[in-house]
Amino acid sequence: MTGTQRVLAVDPHGPDVGARLKVRVGAGPLPLDDTCVVCISEPRHRLEPDAKADLFGAARIAMRSIPWGEHTLFTLDRHPLRGPGTRMHGLPVEHFVAVRNGMMLTKPARIAVREHAAGV
Repeated sequence: MTGTQRVLAVDPHGPDVGARLKVRVGAGPLPLDDTCVVCISEPRHRLEPDAKADLFGAARIAMRSIPWGEHTLFTLDRHPLRGPGTRMHGLPVEHFVAVRNGMMLTKPARIAVREHAAGV
């Protein structure tokens, strides 16, 4: 999996606990539709959905925003809950996931910096 390719449907109750997000994940010609369900929600601080990709099991995705002086530290982590990912947790898979997460967060980071500079 390389992450979200496209958002297919958004629950209007998000990011409340129980809200669903349907996304297409994968790489290139091998997409897979995935459903995320919010399990923990602390708006503006913490969001933890469970992502379910039928063939690959499920994983908890943990996102946190932490005040860091005048800035904000954003952390993203995931932990396999069931399926093949539970047997592949650890190196070198963790290295691949860390690189993927860094690439995935580049665009939102640029947007946040640009909006902060513009005073939005």
